Amino acid sequence: SQAMSTNLKYLSLGILVFQTTTLVLTMRYSRTLKEEGPRYLSSTAVVIAELLKILACVLLVYKDSKCNLRTLNRVLHDEILNKPMETLKLAIPSGIYTLQNNLLYVALSNLDAATYQVTYQLKILTTALFSVFMLSKKLGVYQWLSLVILMTGVAFVQWPSDSQETAAKEHSAGSQFVGLMAVLIACFSSGFAGVYFEKILKETKQSVWIRNIQLGFFGSIFGLMGVYIYDGEQLSKNGFFQGYNKLTWVVVVLQALGGLVIAAVIKYADNILKGFATSLSIILSTLISYFWLQDFVPTSVFFFGAILVIAATFLYGYDPKPEGNPIKA
Repeated sequence: SQAMSTNLKYLSLGILVFQTTTLVLTMRYSRTLKEEGPRYLSSTAVVIAELLKILACVLLVYKDSKCNLRTLNRVLHDEILNKPMETLKLAIPSGIYTLQNNLLYVALSNLDAATYQVTYQLKILTTALFSVFMLSKKLGVYQWLSLVILMTGVAFVQWPSDSQETAAKEHSAGSQFVGLMAVLIACFSSGFAGVYFEKILKETKQSVWIRNIQLGFFGSIFGLMGVYIYDGEQLSKNGFFQGYNKLTWVVVVLQALGGLVIAAVIKYADNILKGFATSLSIILSTLISYFWLQDFVPTSVFFFGAILVIAATFLYGYDPKPEGNPIKA
């Protein structure tokens, strides 16, 4: 029914705003919190999030199989084990997503939440460009225009200001650069992986949940490799769950839910609503960064940039009605 789908739209929108904002802020807070003992390893957090995602998707497939274990077993066997080539296709986006999830921790260890949120919107640009090249999508005038506005907005947000110079004495400009690089690489990888995933979803008739189980499977493997390559030494010293506390688990759960929430939003909401959610999330992150985390002082240049980014997000989703049908007065 119409009302039901409208409610689902706004519900998924609300959850998306909540998830995006809280993930960024709790991740930032958890990476900057001064604590006794070792800090948690972000590489392990990425792995746990993948495993939780698999668990959640298996439960969703179980629900779709009318809660029958035998059916669930058959579905998983048929769709995943008996189609190794289909499953392997997801190794590519999955590896990229794992890289991206690790990069987000790097970015938020070096950038405040507000700057991160706005800059990360460049993924709209990279996604658009990859979909033009890989899916031969045609972009309208409004969409090209919005991408130009988006880039301008992000440039303004990244513009160094006087207030940042005082802050830069506390944080070296180097770390700001590391954060920025991490976000930019994440934007490119996000754009490519997203379009590649969309291409696979369009070519085959598998459920989104099955696809996410496959993604999670490879994600956990790549993630574990990352843990051993980067943090092997730390790991042997203090164990896998070193430095974990309640906050770490909140971050992990929010990251695990992220992919699923976005899958649901794509199902029930359109681009304009997604843009709306993103914008609300940017505004909330900025306010909380300023008032609560107190790691960010917005400048007029930042505000101008953020407004441009928000406008671009809306414009990108805007779909002018095709000409030719006269508008009824």
